[in-house]
Amino acid sequence: MFGLVLNRKKLLADGKLLGRWGERRCEIFLKKQGFRRLANNYTCKAGEIDLIMVDGSGAIVFVEVKTRAKEDFEAVESVITQTKKDKLTRVARYFMAANEIANRPCRFDIVTIILGQAGPVQIRHYKNAFIP
Repeated sequence: MFGLVLNRKKLLADGKLLGRWGERRCEIFLKKQGFRRLANNYTCKAGEIDLIMVDGSGAIVFVEVKTRAKEDFEAVESVITQTKKDKLTRVARYFMAANEIANRPCRFDIVTIILGQAGPVQIRHYKNAFIP
């Protein structure tokens, strides 16, 4: 499995490394489902989005990736606050305008990745997780 070549203990001890690993793992997961990457870690004056992908139907998908060391039982709705949703929406609008993309379907997905102390990595994909 990609990335577990890295020492699991090292990933669990370094939050930034874990986050980068999770984003890469998410991209691989989505590509296996037929998505194509437009951008990763897209940053503008409005903020940042982890991944911008195109799904099989041609919709632009703005993906927020949440990587965790262990499972906690928060509902996905609580993972992304309203403030974060507003920021993601502003960044998405900026991306669409900067790239002169109009009249194209788009959505906001959340992908959670739990590494855990042992065993397989858990990936959950929440399509259309919120509507701005």
